[in-house]
Amino acid sequence: MSHRLHTLPNGLRIAIAPMPHVETTSIGVWVDVGGRHERADENGVAHMLEHMAFKGTARRTARGIAEEIEGAGGYINAYTSREQTAYYARVLKDDLPLAADIVADIVLNSTFPEEELARERDVVRQEIAQVNDTPDDLIFDLLQEAAYPDQAVGRSILGKPERVGRFQRAELQDFMGRGYAASRMVLAAAGSVDEDALLKLAEGLFGDLGSPHDCEPEPGLWRGGSKIDDRDIEQVHLAIGLNGVAYDDPDFPATQVLAGLLGGGMSSRLFQEIRERRGLAYSTFAFAGSMMDGGMFGVYAATDPEALAELQPVLADEIRRTAEEVTEEETARARAQMKAGMVMSLESSSARLEQVARQALIYGEPQETDAWLARVDAVTADEVMRVARRLFRTGDAPAMAVIGPAGSLKDGSGFTERFL
Repeated sequence: MSHRLHTLPNGLRIAIAPMPHVETTSIGVWVDVGGRHERADENGVAHMLEHMAFKGTARRTARGIAEEIEGAGGYINAYTSREQTAYYARVLKDDLPLAADIVADIVLNSTFPEEELARERDVVRQEIAQVNDTPDDLIFDLLQEAAYPDQAVGRSILGKPERVGRFQRAELQDFMGRGYAASRMVLAAAGSVDEDALLKLAEGLFGDLGSPHDCEPEPGLWRGGSKIDDRDIEQVHLAIGLNGVAYDDPDFPATQVLAGLLGGGMSSRLFQEIRERRGLAYSTFAFAGSMMDGGMFGVYAATDPEALAELQPVLADEIRRTAEEVTEEETARARAQMKAGMVMSLESSSARLEQVARQALIYGEPQETDAWLARVDAVTADEVMRVARRLFRTGDAPAMAVIGPAGSLKDGSGFTERFL
């Protein structure tokens, strides 16, 4: 799938992925600023800013934003990650000018009304409480904190409820002023797009946005360790993380294939051994997440407290086996899953939008799908084993997070020997 990339004089990049066969257009702004760009005393401000962007601009009220986009049958949303913040909409193709105007308005002209901020503090605190009550969500925050203790990249994106409850309008304005610069933004569109019309819209909406910024993140330094939340619930949720690879690492494709082979589907090793053969867990999988300067490779499972003693060595054995024995057949199956998942998802304009926008921020420009598929196709069983040895035997301490009746894992002692 082809793409187009343009850059305005102020540094704003415009990524376009034409899909002429569809009747919809997805458009959004991706900002190269997220949770890891926060100072310790403002943890959660990036996420609060994303919420408040929808609460009114100089031209639109919060309700007006919702009614205007939905009056056209469209959809608008946003999210905050550790490295990026995104604001995006999906509309019928004729409504692209409306969607572009609304997205630009909430990103550039939000007023952060005091009465809305007072309400949104409570909304975000409720969001934090919801995550805290959802162990299979919370455990990955704990795992990140265990891997990167006392660092911006290790803190929760949502922040702590007591700090969220004290956010002031000036703090949001300050963070936006430091990070929301043209040179850190990508305006992306995918679907049925008139390229010339979009460029004219972009110039009118974003042409006056400045480029200076002062929001560089601190490097992420992997430390490893354990975070144990010993609580009285039905299952023990267990996640193990290993120091992974960055987006631009040559081993990135092989690491993704390894995650699929180990725990990416019903035919994966973890699913077959832990769920199908032993019945130890309903949910188990492997994952490979990357950042600009590092990443995490890991496994997750939830089981009965009585089964924890059996689950631990099984996880360890399956991890070790991928460094010692991988067949071409299972490698081919993992490659096929990856490729099919990517191609299928790109039949949606919103998924294509996400891809080109994030790639433009990460790599400087969107990547051709055929080139990425070729990189995946080139991953061999030998390469998967080599990457597994790299990840599992680096000498870096692993990270572990546990939620539930922790039992023998309560103090975290000895888990390094169990899993490596």
